[in-house]
Amino acid sequence: MKRLRQRDTRKASDNDTPRYQRSPCLISYWLGPITVIENYRTRRKVAGEGFVADVLSYCEKPRTLRKVCANFPQTKPRVVRETLRAMTKYGLLEVPTRRTTKMDKRWDGWRAWSPGASYFHFSTKDVPYARGEAEDFRRLKKLAGKSPLPPRKKAAKGVKIVALARVRKESEFVRVLRERRTWREFAKQPLERAQLEQLLGLSFGVQGWAAIPGVGRLALKSSPSGGALHPLEAYVMIQKVRGVREGIYRYDDEGHRLELVRSGRTRKAELSRLLAGLAWFCDAAVLVFLTAVFSRSQWKYHHARAYRVVLAEAGHVCQTFCLTATWLGLAPFCTMAFADSPIEKVLGVDGVEESVVYAMGVGPRPGRAATAERLRMTHDSK
Repeated sequence: MKRLRQRDTRKASDNDTPRYQRSPCLISYWLGPITVIENYRTRRKVAGEGFVADVLSYCEKPRTLRKVCANFPQTKPRVVRETLRAMTKYGLLEVPTRRTTKMDKRWDGWRAWSPGASYFHFSTKDVPYARGEAEDFRRLKKLAGKSPLPPRKKAAKGVKIVALARVRKESEFVRVLRERRTWREFAKQPLERAQLEQLLGLSFGVQGWAAIPGVGRLALKSSPSGGALHPLEAYVMIQKVRGVREGIYRYDDEGHRLELVRSGRTRKAELSRLLAGLAWFCDAAVLVFLTAVFSRSQWKYHHARAYRVVLAEAGHVCQTFCLTATWLGLAPFCTMAFADSPIEKVLGVDGVEESVVYAMGVGPRPGRAATAERLRMTHDSK
């Protein structure tokens, strides 16, 4: 974290034309005795001082150097100039251009959700992960050595207990629920096209419509959505599906078809990078990246809590995907460990108006049963 200092370097000129404006992605908080100003879009943090905060407040609208100097006559123009340059360097101020103004319009939908949802979303993107399975387990064992697992069961002392009968009747539905696991091993043979068609259609496809007079048609799907707005999109990476060429496709939930985004198979090294080093998922026949088109939810819900709804919907859809795959006798997985920005670049989405929120995939089940160790490893995501 940098500390901005005022430095008296050179004289200001009235002919300076840059206009400085406060970044829309700033948040301020205390870290001990230090006041921190953070740009959560660029991840830059600085220790702000009184003059810095005053300049940011004044530069809500674009201001020239001359206007800033006039507004702070007690500060030398040379100090003002250097402070503005430093604040621009560290992302507190921006110098709007036609191009940047157009790009900043992408943030308009986030204004009503700021700072709560926008700060959480963008500050938690592209975080570092453990490199591989071995490092992951070393960290886990080290953590358990310092502090044991939190108890799963809450103590129930002095309360009345009502015993409940367990499900006795076996059915297809009960079997699917009980068999759902996160798989890390897949058979080498390709997925059948019919299996893919059923999986995508039942998990992501529109099942019907609700007509709202004066509003329009709202889609009905197998998973719930706040206001039936369904902000999620499914991008399907085909690796091994009989009758479907390798590539990345967008699933058209109304037309029940795949639209090609990028042809060819993604190299395993790149795929491992996209999945934050989780190499065991790279052999899946199909991977799916869920993205959220936030404007669909922002249209109706003008409060930051709606961001929670989008994340909850991703969980609903993913569970539907995993249960459908289990019903089809396949081996599904899901993970929140992924490289946000690299995935968004591959998919061709901007990461602001549309951003990746979940990753999942599926393959044929391996011919042999998973080892006891592997089986225990999948239980933690039940």
